[in-house]
Amino acid sequence: MSGLARALVQAGRLSAQQAEALHKQAQAEKQPFIDLLLAGGLMEARALAGFCSDMFGYPVLDLATFNQSHLPDNVIDVKLMQKERVVALAKRGNKLSVAISDPTNTHALDQIKFQTELAVEPIIVEHPTLLQLIEKRGRSAEEKLEDLVGDDIDMGELGEDAAETPPSDAVTADIDDAPVVKFLQKILMDAINAGASDLHFEPFEKFYRIRFRIDGVLKEVAQPPLAIKEKLASRIKVISKLDISEKRVPQDGRMKLVVSKNRAIDFRVSTLPTLFGEKIVMRILDPSQAQLGIDALGYDPDQKELLLKAIERPYGMVLVTGPTGSGKTVSLYTCLNILNKPGINISTAEDPAEINLPGVNQVNVNDRAGLTFAAALKAFLRQDPDIIMVGEIRDLETADIAIKAAQTGHMVFSTLHTNDAPSTLTRLMNMGVAPFNIASSVIMITAQRLARRLCTCKQPTVIPDEALIEAGFKEEEIDGTWTPYKPVGCERCGGSGYKGRVGIYQIMPISEEIERIILAHGTAMEIEAQSRSEGVRTLRESGLVKVKQGLTSLEEVLGCTNQ
Repeated sequence: MSGLARALVQAGRLSAQQAEALHKQAQAEKQPFIDLLLAGGLMEARALAGFCSDMFGYPVLDLATFNQSHLPDNVIDVKLMQKERVVALAKRGNKLSVAISDPTNTHALDQIKFQTELAVEPIIVEHPTLLQLIEKRGRSAEEKLEDLVGDDIDMGELGEDAAETPPSDAVTADIDDAPVVKFLQKILMDAINAGASDLHFEPFEKFYRIRFRIDGVLKEVAQPPLAIKEKLASRIKVISKLDISEKRVPQDGRMKLVVSKNRAIDFRVSTLPTLFGEKIVMRILDPSQAQLGIDALGYDPDQKELLLKAIERPYGMVLVTGPTGSGKTVSLYTCLNILNKPGINISTAEDPAEINLPGVNQVNVNDRAGLTFAAALKAFLRQDPDIIMVGEIRDLETADIAIKAAQTGHMVFSTLHTNDAPSTLTRLMNMGVAPFNIASSVIMITAQRLARRLCTCKQPTVIPDEALIEAGFKEEEIDGTWTPYKPVGCERCGGSGYKGRVGIYQIMPISEEIERIILAHGTAMEIEAQSRSEGVRTLRESGLVKVKQGLTSLEEVLGCTNQ
């Protein structure tokens, strides 16, 4: 028997038989006791509210006289409000006043206390009026989401795999919440259509925001109701095969969105516990990026020729360097795509594999399980490989095995995080790799950056000669045969003046002279001086070529390259 039924029997308001009958009926029909009590006419709502106030010592409030426009938003989750039938009335400091019609429902009060981390003060209200307010508040939250989603949207099919641990009924209700499902799919499609590389779902104390990284720059696209943050996180985690009950540690997973019959987009999902909830970042992994072809990446004709010549060699090591988000993976996969032929065995070790390339044997490294880059490389060498790609050289062991592979008749591709091509060689020496091994294995190093490409709305601009010379142009280049452009902004580019990105490259083949400098333990400055004398352009010089071609602006090149 419920606490309210026992209280009514003890006070003589109900007989034990009436209370028992109502209790059994409530269990059979799976309805709250208080609903059947009022529906059966055994007690009036006003009288019941007065009884609860007298019996339990809580104040009574007439909701009809209360200004409902001042109710606090996003304090109690909408699902919890609807399930437990409570509404937040006011928040002062660490105290939260809540409207409730059944004060014996201590489970509801404990849930609110746990979720909000506030001291809960119950206030008795009439049951029918409370139900009307709950319906109104729930409808308001859904309408906010519907407004954000809109009506006519093209939504892909979200691949939904079962979680390893079946979620509880309460969580299932959360992740199947129709407005949240529709909203998430809409956000994902918007990100794909906008050409975003990452999505950020960020909870804060007073608001919740969603940002896209477009052309390397984060842009806020939505501020959904704060109340949906838990549901949205649960929905994403279930689809990504993550543990939805674990919110204290970071997690990594993957999910898929089927856009059409012949196109599916993968998302790499990362969760991070923050002060006000889990921040989720999703990296869009579009396989079509690897099919762009080398011409779309922005290599100058002489650079393209040098690169193709290097990757077609039977053995050796090609290194791609640059910061995170500079397009190294796409460059490597473009090279692998060129070499991916029926007679070639290609194996890759990545953390994790970002682009699925048919015909290439891809391995995800798993440090926790002992499958490191070094362990994967050792295994590859027993798998009769022709070409090996290592996601990143992080330590001496991986570098040593990769170099030995390059020396024993294999083509090896890998990446390092260095500022430019010459400093990559000294980085390997600092790792502990013997100069002789570097000189005998590395055949080319490319450094790269991504600069935003000017939109078609670009306009010619006038830049003083002094500024052009300071940027790196030679006096003879400022001859009036070319025109610099500036970003303007239009509907196509969203007002930024830029649409898409173009690569800026430094392609440095390892010549005999550079090998001699390496063997003599030369510095990065000596290697750079020699490469410059051999005609290798710096990143800044390659960027200035893009300015002359009208592909990007001078300020964009200055922003992404060092002089």
